[in-house]
Amino acid sequence: MPKPDKKYRVAFMVTHPIQYQAPLLRLINADPDIHLKAYFASDFSARHFVDPEFGRSIEWDVPLLDGYEHEVLPVLPGLRYPDDAHFDTWRPFSVGLRQRLRAGRFDALWVHGYARVPHLWAMMAARSAGVRVLLRDETSALGRSPSRSRRGAKQALFTLIDRLVDAYLTIGTMNEQHLRELGVDARKFFRVGYAVDNAWFQARAAAAGSHRTTLRAELGLPADRPIMLYAAKLIGRKAPLDLVQAFGRAMTGVAAEHRPVLLMAGDGDLRPQVEAAIATLELSDSIRLLGFQSQQRLAALYDLCDVFVLPSAHETWGLVVNEVMNAGKPVIASDRVGAARDLVQEGVNGFIYPFGDTEALAARLRDATTDRTRLAAMGVESRRIIDGWGFAQNLAGLKAALAATVGAR
Repeated sequence: MPKPDKKYRVAFMVTHPIQYQAPLLRLINADPDIHLKAYFASDFSARHFVDPEFGRSIEWDVPLLDGYEHEVLPVLPGLRYPDDAHFDTWRPFSVGLRQRLRAGRFDALWVHGYARVPHLWAMMAARSAGVRVLLRDETSALGRSPSRSRRGAKQALFTLIDRLVDAYLTIGTMNEQHLRELGVDARKFFRVGYAVDNAWFQARAAAAGSHRTTLRAELGLPADRPIMLYAAKLIGRKAPLDLVQAFGRAMTGVAAEHRPVLLMAGDGDLRPQVEAAIATLELSDSIRLLGFQSQQRLAALYDLCDVFVLPSAHETWGLVVNEVMNAGKPVIASDRVGAARDLVQEGVNGFIYPFGDTEALAARLRDATTDRTRLAAMGVESRRIIDGWGFAQNLAGLKAALAATVGAR
């Protein structure tokens, strides 16, 4: 049973357990002021499941359901996703939330996401139960140029949503900018920036430091060559082919034995094209495709690399940027990566280049690897910046939203 002296009772509703959110939910639940209960439409992600973009079976190597109260909501007959293995706009369509909000005497419902019909249904259920609604979502206009009709439809949708929502838990600058463009009053914004478990990634990176030589040998990497890292799915919106092309340009005229090594961790439907591009550009000695990597393994790769690159065409945030900054590494990102707007300071802890400009990216890659001492100094700045962007700030933002909407207690 929850402690009776806790100030706020908060319900959290999301499609499924998410590996980045689990440690934040544990932290919130452990706070002396907040009793938290999470409601999921499905728990498929806590089991083996097939990620359609990776095209392979996934099982997370971190606990997703420990340390906080949770429940999988019942689903209307016929509105469960096949094999309960994923979700779409309608499915799974959960029911019973309103009764649970009332029975649990919740003060607020935090809804993660707005684009599914069940999200809207949950907001309306909370309203009818007299419960405040807090909305957190990734929406931004980065990398997207929707038609006038689509813009009009989204504007109309947010006119409805805004009547239901008491506060927006914003993830960053571009998220806030887009919400303002949709007509939302900025006085309803409370920053709960997209973050990762900084302590977890810092500890794993530190532990990996003593095994760098072993990992280099395991991957067949020369001891003295800089390491660039890409860690993302090999799919169109992540633009891995841009990176391969830019790397090829950057290495023009550089002897093979002096080139940096580019590690590409991830998998996806573009892998055959990426392999073909590497072969065509004769970069097989300098680019290694590592496939899907667990979070434990990624932490070791973050520690190993000298610089991280994310060339995405559309990235509402990009939590991988947070992760690698916890390992104290500089970041090169396209201007369509949401995280870059808040976490990458030009020339301080990394570089931002115009998406699609492979010549500009090539120049950044060239410049970054000519001075490894400078790279190390930029990595120190990455660690300093990310230390101020974590779960502690998330908790403070949530409490501010609760005080403003439910009232100070």
